[in-house]
Amino acid sequence: MSHRLTISLDDETAGALDAFMRARRYANRSEAVRDLLRAGLAENAAGQVAHGECLAAVSYIYDHHERELGRRLLQAGHDHHALGVATLHAHIDQHHCAEVALLRGPARQVRRFAEAMVAERGVKLGHANVMPLGAPHRRR
Repeated sequence: MSHRLTISLDDETAGALDAFMRARRYANRSEAVRDLLRAGLAENAAGQVAHGECLAAVSYIYDHHERELGRRLLQAGHDHHALGVATLHAHIDQHHCAEVALLRGPARQVRRFAEAMVAERGVKLGHANVMPLGAPHRRR
């Protein structure tokens, strides 16, 4: 079952939506708005889920010359081995590396671990994308 919804957008928002559509190759505004709405609802649900299962991609850039940072990150991964699914490591330049850790488990534990990794001294930039399992899946 589907429902029809009519919305009004100011010129700036409509232009941004059209640019988003072109960049992502959506066939029409309905598909784009539907996916944006699903993503926003999933993000909201992820922020509210305290006990449910989730999947998180934690990405961060760090200075591998930072004293003991590599060892601390590796040890943290071992200490939370039950949450870890996979890790991708890439060398950015002479001093910096990027990692993406895929985590799965109880949302509270996953968030706590992700925040701890990003907060490590020497991590320059980091972000966790937490998705509740069972969230609406994108259809195209």
